[in-house]
Amino acid sequence: MPSAGRRLDPRRKPRQVRAELTRERILTAAAHIFTEHGYAAGTTNRIAERARISIGSLYQYFPNKDAILAELLVQHIDRGRWTQADQLDLSPGSLQTTVRALVRDAIDNHRDDPKLLRIMIEEAPLSQELLDTVDRHGQLRVGQLRELLARHPDVRVRDLDTAAELILFTVEVNTHKLMADPRGIAIETVENELVDMVTRYLRGDQ
Repeated sequence: MPSAGRRLDPRRKPRQVRAELTRERILTAAAHIFTEHGYAAGTTNRIAERARISIGSLYQYFPNKDAILAELLVQHIDRGRWTQADQLDLSPGSLQTTVRALVRDAIDNHRDDPKLLRIMIEEAPLSQELLDTVDRHGQLRVGQLRELLARHPDVRVRDLDTAAELILFTVEVNTHKLMADPRGIAIETVENELVDMVTRYLRGDQ
């Protein structure tokens, strides 16, 4: 896996609407090409052809396909925010429903294209932007979950910070694994097991 470095950074940050549209067209085309042909055969020439631009124009925005895939993963992570957290009912007895909302949100954020998700997980290089995005997203989600746990009357854990970290890691890793490589396991089965496991942990069940 390539390390973080300049060759993974996008060459051109769009400042005009037209340039931003071209950049998004490249990313959309790349997602289709990687899914249809695989990462090894998903060349920049194929991406440029699908995006209906010249290969020279593509290189004005991205130095190579590694940088394109890294940017796709950045966008994927940035979209994965728990937007419904503020609307949850936190009354006594609602903990399992709250946990299910967290798990289901994680699953829904990965339903769109399992094949592309697997490619991003296995092939995406580590750009500095990606590392920064992962860190920013992690801090945001942990803080959001910690606040929610602190407000829920049914939560019985010794350390809220550690609990929030452990829960998010458990839910996200298992969700990524399931959606990228389901192996015939029903999504509902994994959802139910995750919900039961996390709920029992938060309630302090023995």
